[in-house]
Amino acid sequence: MPKMKSRRNARFRFKVTANGKILRHQSNCNHILTKKSSKRKRFLRKSVLADAADVPRIRRMLLA
Repeated sequence: MPKMKSRRNARFRFKVTANGKILRHQSNCNHILTKKSSKRKRFLRKSVLADAADVPRIRRMLLA
């Protein structure tokens, strides 16, 4: 039987709100920032809700 893979990093990537919704960080805000406008970078800093199709998989990752 193979070892179970840990999903330890899911704790840092996702946050569960008080209502049980899952927040995630937005992409495209790590590098090549010179060509992006200040407004775009500012909005990319905010967290957004995870897509409904991904929520069951994320919940399993957080429980493991």
